[in-house]
Amino acid sequence: MKKIFPFLLAAAALSCNKQLDLPQDGRITLGEVFNDYDYTRGYLNSCYGFVPGPHVDRSSFTDEAQDCDDITANSRYRAWYAGDVTASSYGGQSQDGQPWARLFEGIRKTNVFLSGIRTANIVAQPEERNSWVAQAHTLRGLYYLQLIKRYGGVPIFDKPLPIGHDFSKDSRAKFSDVVAFIIKECDSALSVPPGRPGFNWDIYENQYGIMTRAIAHAVKSQAMLYAASPLWNDGTYSWQEVANVTGTALGECLANGFSLFNENTDPAVAQNAYALYHFITSNDMRTRDKETILHTGGTMAMWQNAGLPTNPGVSKSGPNPTQEMIDRYEMANGEAPITGYSDNDRLTPIINPASGYDPQQPYAGRDPRFYASIYYNGAVRYLNQPNGKKVETFVGGLEGISTDNRRFTRTGYYVRKFNNWKSVQNGNADGSVRLIRLAELYLNFAEAANQAVGPDVKVTVGNFSMSAREAVNAVRARVGMPGFPAGMSKGDFEKKYRNERAVELAFEEHRFFDVRRWKILAETDKFVTGMRITKNNDVLTYERFKFENRESNQDRFLMYPLDQNEADKIRQLTGVNWQNPGWNE
Repeated sequence: MKKIFPFLLAAAALSCNKQLDLPQDGRITLGEVFNDYDYTRGYLNSCYGFVPGPHVDRSSFTDEAQDCDDITANSRYRAWYAGDVTASSYGGQSQDGQPWARLFEGIRKTNVFLSGIRTANIVAQPEERNSWVAQAHTLRGLYYLQLIKRYGGVPIFDKPLPIGHDFSKDSRAKFSDVVAFIIKECDSALSVPPGRPGFNWDIYENQYGIMTRAIAHAVKSQAMLYAASPLWNDGTYSWQEVANVTGTALGECLANGFSLFNENTDPAVAQNAYALYHFITSNDMRTRDKETILHTGGTMAMWQNAGLPTNPGVSKSGPNPTQEMIDRYEMANGEAPITGYSDNDRLTPIINPASGYDPQQPYAGRDPRFYASIYYNGAVRYLNQPNGKKVETFVGGLEGISTDNRRFTRTGYYVRKFNNWKSVQNGNADGSVRLIRLAELYLNFAEAANQAVGPDVKVTVGNFSMSAREAVNAVRARVGMPGFPAGMSKGDFEKKYRNERAVELAFEEHRFFDVRRWKILAETDKFVTGMRITKNNDVLTYERFKFENRESNQDRFLMYPLDQNEADKIRQLTGVNWQNPGWNE
């Protein structure tokens, strides 16, 4: 028997009802599934849940963080930084393994559903059936987006594969062709009118995680943004098209009740609305959280796996923010504290005199998101005790820097974002990473609009009209940061925008993909630095230091490899090497 793709084998088997004519032992055929209302709804539900859940651990695979386990023998981080990763080992050494098969499993199931629902003999209103179809199309688009941002172009399967399918005829589609398919999927879903039943904006009771119109718009936005970015740009999509599509997405979301979370915050609970947003649940049918578009990440045990060594029950300090990440946080006046470095090792910063930055008090007067995201030396540990315990990351401090203990920071910093100070061993109040939120749409639009027409010219689509600068400033206004000034050049805006994106979306997985699509991985991930603080008679001395060079900044790391076993099977069937560049074994 031929060796064939595992995900394709399953697709072929389930596409043929004869293969499911099983003995009367309680199992049913697909024909029976799509002739029963409840079974049909149940099958649609089974199409959900195949997107890899985002996690703060991803930051350790970027220049956002150096992981505490870089000192642990045989850890995935140690292997990653050394570049000791192969197509065979990648699944055990990356943040989300090898999601190729899992994502194609989701695509297979949506294909079966979309095929079966066409001839389903069930009693259901046309509007309800159409809403199910819209959900499936959106899911399929979402799964393809998650594939291409990791692997590049992939084969497009839009129907169940029959038994006897000739796999030798399959090929990888171009990135832009897959994006075109994703856009078609989302447009198909959006052609179904909103309503109840219908393809909705709102989330009703017991529908948490359901596909909505906002998700369809956001998937189109991100897919086109990636397609126009340097890594994937083949001229198919212009920045003006991306700006129009993303402007439509943002405008529609704003017109239908979405807004940046900006709740008045008790300072004893969280420093600001930005901090609080990353603690609260989005499972509230958008009564409180109107920013989240899609939430797939589970609650993280930050207190245990990315906590302070003084936390009872802590196992490790997890991703430790780098000095590069710290330097990205502007001063509260909107000025960058550091404009560059006078040495190649980034140990001698060039201080911006207009910023007010004091190297002897480096954490004073920063962007409010800094205090919501970073535990630094002198940070208040318990927000309900502002005059109480302060974090001590200096050498010998209670949370001091260490070179041999994974419970202590390697860089001089700990992640505070998602890390609720109230969390304890028997009561986890930590947050989780949203896969898509409104702030990302603002930033996507700002990037596309700047590339299309510059920072100050408005892009108008329908009733929506906004400039790139206005979009960024809306995000900054939530935390009280000054807006970008008018009159910036496109290049200056891009530099400041990329910094803003890194700060707003810190530790939310975006940085990993952004530096790749921008093709700056070789620069950003060559090495990272930390801050060693020593204390002598209450005098603190700050010394930047450099970690060993990373080898995970090579071009092959721009994309995931296909699992080598899978790549070998594909080559046997097609005679073509599908493996991504640099990963052949």
